[in-house]
Amino acid sequence: MRSTRTPASRRGRRTVLAATGLAAALALTATACNGSEESASDKPDAGSSQAAADGGKVKVPADLAGKLKEHGIDVDRWKDGGWKDWDKDKWLSDAKDFVNPVIEGLWKPERMQSADEADKTVTTKDASVGQGVSDPDPAPVRAQAEKTPYHRNAAPVGKVFFDSPDGPAVCSGTVVKDVNHPGKSNLVWTAGHCVHAGGNGGWYRNIVFVPAYNDLGKSEAELSNANQSEIAPYGNWWANWASTSNQWIQGGSETGGDGAAYDYAVLHVKPEQGAKSLEETVGAALDVDFSAPSAAESRKMGAWGYPAAPPYNGEKMFKCVDVPGRFSLSPSLPTMYRIGCDMTGGSSGGGWFRVLNGKSVLVSNTSIGPADNTWLAGPQLGRDAEALYQNMSKTYGGQ
Repeated sequence: MRSTRTPASRRGRRTVLAATGLAAALALTATACNGSEESASDKPDAGSSQAAADGGKVKVPADLAGKLKEHGIDVDRWKDGGWKDWDKDKWLSDAKDFVNPVIEGLWKPERMQSADEADKTVTTKDASVGQGVSDPDPAPVRAQAEKTPYHRNAAPVGKVFFDSPDGPAVCSGTVVKDVNHPGKSNLVWTAGHCVHAGGNGGWYRNIVFVPAYNDLGKSEAELSNANQSEIAPYGNWWANWASTSNQWIQGGSETGGDGAAYDYAVLHVKPEQGAKSLEETVGAALDVDFSAPSAAESRKMGAWGYPAAPPYNGEKMFKCVDVPGRFSLSPSLPTMYRIGCDMTGGSSGGGWFRVLNGKSVLVSNTSIGPADNTWLAGPQLGRDAEALYQNMSKTYGGQ
């Protein structure tokens, strides 16, 4: 929806949106890694994802270095700023050409704070095309601030940072379980437009996931003097592979376009330094619901994210809970979910959750929204989304 919306140790139970009843408020629950409850005094161990590996040096894997070389990219020059070459004729757009070598120290706190929201904004004309398929516009819902610390109340949620030709940008994302590597997931769910520009561009660069960003919910002024561990308590997790739908790559646009109904992506991430998996480090991950329930089947859904456009500033986590309706950009496209919500750009890619069999599961992600920020829409996750997820899990999971 935005961020490109016009078109983010102790192994204990983390309360990641505890499922205490969606009727009251959707919450996320964590699956305990060792079955023990986390005490109120427990705090994220900033060093858990920063343990030195190979003498503290990060090496570019041979296969990734080879990929860069195939495209005439020198790894050292890339790290020294060569990635800033956005020559449109050379901007990689083929799925197999995703390259994202770690540039340690690139995403410092001040750079994170300078990132612009990624938005996909739907115009009145765009929205009118789907009339007859879409339900009436939902009543606006004001986003509520998530309780702090985030690692106790919404541990799987974080921010996705990346570089586009226009500069640093930001989305939201969610740690999801890896069914083929239980308890050791390195998978993050986000929007397709947070990793790839769609039909008129290619893959974004320097994609990083920061779980529980600004864990204590400090103000912008307070963060000006904050250290790295306060802003990124679990460290920075670089995407060593990303996958989005072919429909988004071919049909995605600044307003969502034909790719909006397929605007989802999965990242496989690794820490700048360290060996533990993301799930082990954060202590939580959510199942993904690929049953694509109709809007009528879901009494309520909740969207989580870090809205960055005014009146928000991207530093705090918010959530909206509403009864979903149907939305479509065209009668020929699948319908999407739509809820009332005033979250702005930066919340793009943030997970949507519903309660299934007593626990919260990810069922969609924020994709598009209108210029007046009164609602959000997200794709239904069916067979295509599940195939993409399974391929990521089987091919890259466990690495």
